This record gives sequence, structure tokens and C-alpha cells, in this order.
Amino acid sequence: MPAVPRLPPVDIEGWLTDDQAQVLSDRARELTPSDQIVEIGSYRGRSAIVFATAAREGVRVVAIDPHAGNDRGPQQIRGSSAEGQADHDAFLSNLARAGVRDRVRHVRLPSQQALSQVDGTAGVVYVDGAHRYGPARADIEQWGARVRAQGTLLIHDAFSSIGVTLAITRLLLLGGEFAYVGRTGSLAEYRRERVRGVARLRNTLRQAAQLPWFLRNVLVKVALVARLRPLARLLGHRGRAWPY
Repeated sequence: MPAVPRLPPVDIEGWLTDDQAQVLSDRARELTPSDQIVEIGSYRGRSAIVFATAAREGVRVVAIDPHAGNDRGPQQIRGSSAEGQADHDAFLSNLARAGVRDRVRHVRLPSQQALSQVDGTAGVVYVDGAHRYGPARADIEQWGARVRAQGTLLIHDAFSSIGVTLAITRLLLLGGEFAYVGRTGSLAEYRRERVRGVARLRNTLRQAAQLPWFLRNVLVKVALVARLRPLARLLGHRGRAWPY
């Protein structure tokens, strides 16, 4: 088994925390060589490097990101093609610097267009694409359907982003195809298995219990945008970083 990877160097921009990177690493290490990892939203390569470093030889790692300049991060829904190309160049450079360039297949397309470019099921699907409701719902629904039995669906900015949380509420809160495992910050983890009867009710209640944390995060973001940092601190937020 490969050594447990550390988070990529801090000069690789991104929003994946150390604890969240450990979850990605742990799930990748569980896969067998016939398996596949698919990530939606790669930005500059932090998560792709974690996956490629942790997974056994033979596990395919597919990174899907159009690097078009849009949906780059918090409050960056609209961007330029130049910004997208800079992200793409940095992504490839960072993969090479980490020594995993040949382990990652990059599909430079929007996630829904990429569905036809990736064959088979996946042991891990990591959704961190556009956070608006429509794209987030499409990613969770369409790419979640690719998760094999007992595989893992990971969703970043869950119970944090309004769009992502609405998509989870619509597709997973009352659903019976994914069991909620838990969350690490805003990284929610689900396992593909049928959930029925009392277990389904518990599954719903465990997810609903995250909604107060979601409300707190929304208020923190409003406070940060409005530059009301004392209010953000009162809500338990420290520093200037966006809550993850």
C-alpha cells in the first residue's frame, strides 16, 4: 500500500482542508486496481494529487474540469478564458511537480458533457464543480448514478453552499439509494447502498441534523461579504477565509 499522502504544497491554490484531504486519501486507498475515481472540479490540482498519490497502481483517476474561467471558487461564478487557461496550466504543472501527471486523465469539458467521455462505474465520485443549484443537482444525480454498489459519493461544500445543499435536499435527504456516512467540515460522504424502513428515516434525520450548521455558514458568509467580521466571530468563525 502507498504511504498516506500529505496535502499538496500550500502554494497549490484550493479549498480542500487537511482533514478533508485525509478523507479523500482514505477512500482512494480502499479501492482495488480495477476501480476508478472521478472528480468533478479540479481547479489547480489539490484533490487530484491526493487521489493519485493515495490510490493503488492501476486505479484510474479521472479529473473533469473545463478550465473555462467560470465557477472557479467562492464569488467567482463569472471569469475570463485567460483565467481558465491559467488554471489549466497551473493544474498540469502541479500534477507534474507532484509526480502524478501520468496517473491523472484530465477531461477538459463541462461535467455534463464529460459523461459520454468516461466509461464504467466508479468506486469514488467527488463532486466539487459549479455550486449553483442546477449544475450541482445535475452532477450529484448524473455522476452519482455512476457510483458502484458500496462505492463512495463525496460532495464538497455540502451543508455550506446554498445551491449544493438544496441539491442534496432534493436528491439525497429523503432518498433510499445512498447512506449518509457523515461530514468533515463541508465535505459530505455517502455510501451507495439501499436504505429502507427505519434505517431510511434515520438516514434522513442524520442529514437534517446538519441544517443548523448550514444556516450558521450562510450567516457567516453574509457577514463576511458585508464586512461584519465581529458578527462572523460571534458565530464562531475565525480568520478571513471562506467557511469550509
